[in-house]
Formats: sequence, structure tokens, C-alpha cells
Amino acid sequence: MIGARPSGKSFDIPKQLIWDAYQKVKVNKGAAGVDGQSLADFAQDEKANLYKIWNRMSSGTYFPPPVRAVEIPKAAGGVRVLGVPTVADRIAQTAVAMTLEPTVEPMFHPDSYGYRPGRSALDAVGTTRKQCWQRPWVVDLDIQGFFDNVPHAPILWAVEQHATESWVLLYVKRWLTAPIQQPDGTLTAPDRGTPQGSAISPLLSNLFMHYAFDAWIAQTQDSVRFERYCDDIIVHCHSEKQAKYIRNVIAARLWRYGLQLHPEKTRIVYCYREGETVPPNAAIEFTFLGYTFRPRYVRLPDGRWQTGFAPAVSKEARKAMARTIRSWKLGRRTDLIFEEVAAMVNRVVAGWINYYGRFYKSKLIAFLQERLNPHLVKWACRKYKRLHRAQAKARRRLAQIASTNPGLFVHWRHGALPSGSTTGAV
Repeated sequence: MIGARPSGKSFDIPKQLIWDAYQKVKVNKGAAGVDGQSLADFAQDEKANLYKIWNRMSSGTYFPPPVRAVEIPKAAGGVRVLGVPTVADRIAQTAVAMTLEPTVEPMFHPDSYGYRPGRSALDAVGTTRKQCWQRPWVVDLDIQGFFDNVPHAPILWAVEQHATESWVLLYVKRWLTAPIQQPDGTLTAPDRGTPQGSAISPLLSNLFMHYAFDAWIAQTQDSVRFERYCDDIIVHCHSEKQAKYIRNVIAARLWRYGLQLHPEKTRIVYCYREGETVPPNAAIEFTFLGYTFRPRYVRLPDGRWQTGFAPAVSKEARKAMARTIRSWKLGRRTDLIFEEVAAMVNRVVAGWINYYGRFYKSKLIAFLQERLNPHLVKWACRKYKRLHRAQAKARRRLAQIASTNPGLFVHWRHGALPSGSTTGAV
């Protein structure tokens, strides 16, 4: 459908674009929206459903249905509200994001990492580690309720500067003001914010923050460095005085947009290293993207060991992993054989190791050894009658299995072996 505008249509939107957006939505999966339609339901009449989206968007008559608000408990208390669009709306949003992204992506700052192709949270953590060794002070920024309070006008202005198709701006306007269905069923009409969880929200948030923060701080405060992952920001400074100044000018900048820094969660941190003196009352740790940065014993490139400022899996991440391990209720899964238990566990644990094992891996391995292996012992005690009420015997048996088959569980392969194992796993 590339070429002349279809007869009777207001906008020339390729059918291929809607199809490609649908493929992305299928990969990302996701829950049903307010209409209760799942991806499986949508696929039952795939051709007609996709045509309906294309037809309405091309005619300018596509109006997004309400977004379903879902409350997700936070580990530290309270809830995070996610917005769940319908499947059809996710496809439409993805089509717009795919159209806008190639235009705006090249201009984004290299130290903006969130939801960008070729950039990951681990890239951001790695850069943060490097910068903490080069600049001894950090401002750990927390923007209060960013997704609920980001203003619409600057987003629309930014989209208008870069959208090459008029329908992109039209539908962004409609999505920003689409009603939100609260958990009690009531509808609210937002005058600010962009629902966290929608397909278009990450791109719109990055576009807003590019102008409100990235480009501004690069132009006005060129002696500092930063890493930003959506609304999570770390700023590196040369001195405590500079850090306090930067915190204040950032607060003033965000205030212009109706945003505020959290007075307790925004902190100035000293990146302590061996041989240095910690200033009085200075904080010496912060958490960013699931990693806690603090003084740790580290090996230098020349082979020497010393105390440096390094990241390792955070306490909050370990608590979340522990909750997941408990939720498996392995002690009750006596219907599974050992290989089936390993397959179930490995699918999740491999992801933990890939992410939280990138930096200071020994901290994660020690956690898995301490928290996961005892659940395997409990499973063995329940599974085999001869091991019932004999945990010491079960532990020895598990150690024997690990010694002869260290590749069975993915965490064993990385050294989180049961006590008593003698294999030389790495």
C-alpha cells in the first residue's frame, strides 16, 4: 500500500505497518484490556481485526478505548498503577511508535538508555560504574510520580517537531487524553500523564525527557555526566558543592514542567574508594536499575585488590527473587521428576544470572546457593520417602547429584553448588 493514498482515506497508512506492529505485540504478549479480548481471541479473526484497525486509522476515525488501570504492589510498599490498553489499541500505538521512532532515535542523547534499540539497562549500569570512579559525587534523582504527572503540552510540541505524518500527532493527542478505567470501574479523563505500560508511553517519555533534561543539562552543565533510564537518573559530579548545585538547578528545571524531585529519595552520594576520607554524614550507597552501588572489595585491571565503589545485586532484587522462589512451592511439586524441576527453575534463574550476574556475580551466586538449594532439599524430602524427615541425608544426596551432574541446574553451573559438592564448577 505504499504509493497513492487509498481512495476515501484521510491518511496513507500502509497495511504492512499494521501487520508489523501486530507481530511486535504478539512477541511482547500482555494482558487483555477493558474489552477482555486476549491475543488468542484477537488471532481467531486476525484478518478482520487488523483490517478494522487499519481502516479506522486511515480514515481518521480511530478513537482509543479506555485504558484499564491495574495496581501492582511495590516491594517497598504502596502500589504502582499500570495502564493496560486493549490488544487492538496496543497494535495501533505500536504502529505510531514504529513510525515516529526512526525520526527521533538518532537525536537522543547517548547516555539515555531506557527502551531504546541497542541500549540496555546493563549498559547503563556499566557506564554508571565507570563514571563513579571518575567523579566522586553522585546525585541520585527520583522524580515523584513521573508517569502520572508528565505534562501533555511539551510532549505534543516535541511530537509536532519530528512527526513527518500528521496522523502521528493526531493519535498521540487522543492517546494522551484517553479515559482510564479505574479498578472500581469508574472512568477518569487525564489532563496530564501517560499510562505506564502502554506501547507508546516509553517513546513519548523519552521524547519529553530529551528536551526537558538530556539536551538541557548537556548544554548548560557540560562538566557533569549522567545516565538516564526513562525517569531513573544518576548525575555524576566532581564535588559535593557541585552536586548540591546540580540537584537544585534540576529541581528548578523540572518544576517548570510541574514535576518535583522526591525530597527523601533524591540523595547526594559519595563514591568512596580505599584511602579516601568519607565526609561527615555522607551517604555512601545508591541503587540504580536493580544494582546497589557501594564500597566493595574489587580487583583492579592490574590484578591488585582494593576497596572500590562497585555495583552488585540490590537487597530489593534479592527479596523479589526470594518471593519468586517461595511462590514455586517446590516442596509440593512431588508430581515432577528432578529434570522437570530443573527445567522449571532454569527458565527463570537463567534470566537472573544474565542480568544480576553481570557485575559482582559472587553476591548473586551466594544468594542462590543460600536461598534456592534449600528448596531443592525440601522437594527431595517430600518426593522420596526414604529422605522424609532426613534433611541432612537429602542435602548430602543433592551434593552428590551436583558433583556428578553440575549442569543440571543453571545456578550450579555458575558455582552455586549445594554444600558438600566437590565439582570444579565455575
